[in-house]
Amino acid sequence: MPLRPKSVAGFSLAAIAIAAGLWWAFRERPTGVDLATIATGPMTVAIEEDGIARVREVYRISAPVTGRLDRSILSVGDKVEAGKTIIARLNPVDPPFLDERSRAEVRAGVDAAAAAVGLAKAELSRAEAALAQAVADLERAERLARSGVVSESQLEKARADVRYNEAGVASANAQVALRESELSSMKAKLIEPGDDAGGPDGAACCVSVAAPLDGVVLEIHAKSEQVIAAGSPIADVGDPADLEIAVDLLSQDAVKLAPGAAVIIAGYGGEAIAGTLRRISPSAATKISALGIEEQRVLAIVDLAEPAARLGHNFRVRASIEEWRSDKAVIAPVSALFRLGAKWAAFRLTGDRAERVMVEIGRLNGREAQILSGLSVGDRVVVHPSDAIVDGALVAPRAD
Repeated sequence: MPLRPKSVAGFSLAAIAIAAGLWWAFRERPTGVDLATIATGPMTVAIEEDGIARVREVYRISAPVTGRLDRSILSVGDKVEAGKTIIARLNPVDPPFLDERSRAEVRAGVDAAAAAVGLAKAELSRAEAALAQAVADLERAERLARSGVVSESQLEKARADVRYNEAGVASANAQVALRESELSSMKAKLIEPGDDAGGPDGAACCVSVAAPLDGVVLEIHAKSEQVIAAGSPIADVGDPADLEIAVDLLSQDAVKLAPGAAVIIAGYGGEAIAGTLRRISPSAATKISALGIEEQRVLAIVDLAEPAARLGHNFRVRASIEEWRSDKAVIAPVSALFRLGAKWAAFRLTGDRAERVMVEIGRLNGREAQILSGLSVGDRVVVHPSDAIVDGALVAPRAD
């Protein structure tokens, strides 16, 4: 039975609909991607490390002598004036307490010294009497010598006796002074804490230590009254407007830098501050990282371009030290690059297809990469390519 024309048309339309449905179901769909454009612009590679802001010249005031330190009336942050503000006042240390045995020994020593003084004074009296007798004999010899009764030799002997006895009197006076000093020394050993051992006005002497410069108190090491030894730290003072930044760098990073490099100081809670690398220490020190790894660290000193109002002594900062800079670098986002073996590659948009290209890069800074070859200015590349993106894949820009 022959098919009617209407039936043939219906079967044709059904076949076309089925074919269209199969094509629609199995067609290649474009993958949505994010794109970035290769451009030319300034690029900087920097080394970032934590640092400490510190006063450039910190003066540590120490005790010049051993003594009893008065309680400080200063507090951290107080302003000081050079030569006027008293940082510390030291008084003599009180003598130690004596036990009964030591006190008895000292008292016996006092008695012995007093007896020695008496003996020395008796010897002085004897010497003075001998001198008086020698002077009288000399006067008598001089009268007899004028009448020729006494010879010249006897007169000289009388004069020598006077000189000898004068020396004896001088020696006896010295002995008296010596013994009296020994007696005073022994009596001084009996002085105990609380006894009045001051000067004529009853006040003990003291040593005052003044501020060496205009600035503020940065730290107080000894606040309360106490006995401290000579050389013990009392306080630190400095000028908070004169700051520098100390940055600990890995030794392999330090060799890439040179004095004069530009630095950006941030991460302290205020606005970023510009600075300049002044010096890199010539020696490194071994330090243990938070992961327990030994590292060789080198200290780098940075000068600030302008004073930082909110930055203070021992504040933590984040320093970004410029290692390399180019004002006209061909730049691609690092997120558009991926490793292919030992080389770098990227997906470039060609028409509506993703084309995989090999790329040679120069410098990296964590966000951008310097393109040496493989991509040109104006090329559009796929950012964060997924596993669905292969060479020749159909792609479409993802709607914002």
